[in-house]
Amino acid sequence: MLKPMDAEQLREYGHQMVNFVADYYKTIESFPVLSQVQPGYLRELVPTNPPTHPESLQDVLDGFLGEMLSAGINIVGFSWMSCPAATELEIIVLDWLAKLLNLPDAFLSTGNGGGVIQGTASEGVLVALLAARDKTLKKIGKDSLGKLVVYSSDQTHASVQKACQIAGIYPENFRILKTDSSTEYALSPEVVLNAILKDVASGLIPLLLCATVGSTSSTAIDPLLALGKIAKSNGIWLHVDAAYAGSACICPEYRHYINGVEEADSFSMNAHKWLLTNFDCSPLWIKDRNALIQSLSTYPEYLRNKASEANVVVDYKDWQIPLGRRFRSLKLWMVLRLYGQEGLQSYIRNHIALAKQFEELVIQDSRFEVVTPRRFSLVCFRLLPHSTDENQADKLNRALLDAVNLTGTIFISHTVLSGKYVLRLAVGAPLTEERHVIAAWKVLQEKATALLEGNVAQKPNGHAQLSNGVVEVDGALDNGVTTEQHGHVDDLPIK
Repeated sequence: MLKPMDAEQLREYGHQMVNFVADYYKTIESFPVLSQVQPGYLRELVPTNPPTHPESLQDVLDGFLGEMLSAGINIVGFSWMSCPAATELEIIVLDWLAKLLNLPDAFLSTGNGGGVIQGTASEGVLVALLAARDKTLKKIGKDSLGKLVVYSSDQTHASVQKACQIAGIYPENFRILKTDSSTEYALSPEVVLNAILKDVASGLIPLLLCATVGSTSSTAIDPLLALGKIAKSNGIWLHVDAAYAGSACICPEYRHYINGVEEADSFSMNAHKWLLTNFDCSPLWIKDRNALIQSLSTYPEYLRNKASEANVVVDYKDWQIPLGRRFRSLKLWMVLRLYGQEGLQSYIRNHIALAKQFEELVIQDSRFEVVTPRRFSLVCFRLLPHSTDENQADKLNRALLDAVNLTGTIFISHTVLSGKYVLRLAVGAPLTEERHVIAAWKVLQEKATALLEGNVAQKPNGHAQLSNGVVEVDGALDNGVTTEQHGHVDDLPIK
């Protein structure tokens, strides 16, 4: 089983990286101020496909820690001219990752599409929406902005709503379509089609549909193939947000969850969520890069250069909101080489196995129920009250959440599904082991027993107060848990 880097390896590799950066600056005057390479030079130096097996540290670099190296060199790779290595490595690495995910060739840089690393999946859906908006308005006229409609489910991340606000989509034209347990909270194609037909009949113009693979609340999986066909037949841009679950799709046994992605116009996932890559690193692939470039490109005189004007290079400033950008691809490149396809698959599978083990523990305790089927490494469950009163059930689970998190030993979060207050335990931190999962379950059982036996009273504000007098401090709970492998706060891993 893959073991993440331990403290001593970090110390050793860190020293090597410091020396690498120090030597770089010590000899910096020996390098030409402007890079002397030609466009496409890096493709001749690195393999076409990502490594299957882990490679040695020496094979990768004289050091490790991509983020540290990136910060030490401090490039600002907004154009190919400003840093050819940063641009070309990003193209290559995202082609690598696309191949690991078995994405259609249309998303590769060798065709009309390609990949770009955004800061977050929120940025990914925003630039996709802007590209879709401008492509449509170019056809129908800019005065039709008020008629454009965007669709998503009630399980879709709130970043889509924010993207609509930024892109000028009228609030009343953002459709949040209802889901329920009958589809395991997936978006129903019938519901989507009915909403589209109703809007078209009203003179509105359907613009973009955001489908989710692994929703934040419950890891719901929207049916991409069916939604893609509806989108295509109605001239709608389909964006697929696989921020969390996309990483799991590098494993063949989970790849079917993105079947139908060939119908999508854009696809995004977060390597910083579950692929051992530090925040921020959110790959976005797009089928028609010209749609993105035409929407976001600016070309002031002070940025003009021969390579860009010859249209033989990629300038990533035209694929994102800001002008400047960091060397994000370096850390992803190092992760892919140091762990290899096999190592990363092992990492994902181990977390899913641990979550499955936790799910089985929950099922074995009749006081609890699993609320929706577990697919990846997130388990949605709740404590059942003595009565069938749902209000009492919600209060009971709020109290359990507070009581557990007050211990400081684990941190769980919550959501609401079909009006029920539900607890969520996510396995996603690199150092999580079986003993942590067992310990988490033990804490949950102990606090559940105390609650059901009446040893936990309710504070006036609804939070739990333990009978030993320990009371939660109002405000944020500082438990030392970070979101290193999970970009959204509500996807925090257990410690």
